[in-house]
Amino acid sequence: MRRRDLKFAVGDKVFLKVSPMKGVMRFGRKGKLSPRYIGPHEITKRVGKVAYELRLSAEMSMVHPMFHISMLRLYKPDLSHVLHHEDIEIDEALSYEEEPFQTFDRQVRKLRTNDVVSVKVLWRNHNTDEATWKAEEDMKKRYPHLFPMEGMS
Repeated sequence: MRRRDLKFAVGDKVFLKVSPMKGVMRFGRKGKLSPRYIGPHEITKRVGKVAYELRLSAEMSMVHPMFHISMLRLYKPDLSHVLHHEDIEIDEALSYEEEPFQTFDRQVRKLRTNDVVSVKVLWRNHNTDEATWKAEEDMKKRYPHLFPMEGMS
C-alpha cells in the first residue's frame, strides 16, 4: 500500500544506493561517513519491469551494471549545488614527525616462552586519550632520553 510506482526513462540520471558493509571501503569512506548513494549515473537501458542498466564510471568497472529499481533514486539537477573546486597544492615541507613526550605506564605480557614489555607513550601535542602502547626495547633504542638510567642513585 505504501509503495509508489517508479519508472525511469533511458537517459535519466539516478543515484545508486550502496549499502555500507562493515570493514569494506569500496566507495571512498567507511563507517558512519560512508555515502549512502553514489552517482549520478545515466540509465542506458531498461530491462524488464524493475531492472535498469546504468553507465558506470571506470573505477566501478568491476561492478555489474544491472540494478533493481529499489536501489535507484532520481537525480534532480540543481545548478546551485554544483561546486567548483580548485586543485590544492600541498607543501611537503609542512609535515612534521611525531615525537614522544613521556612514558607513563608499563606492562608485561607473558607469552609461552618470553615476556613482552610495553610502555604507554604520550606523544607531543596530543592528550592522554591518544597515548599508545609501544614495545619498550624499540622505544629505548629510538628515544633513550625518555628512560632515565636505572640503577643509578
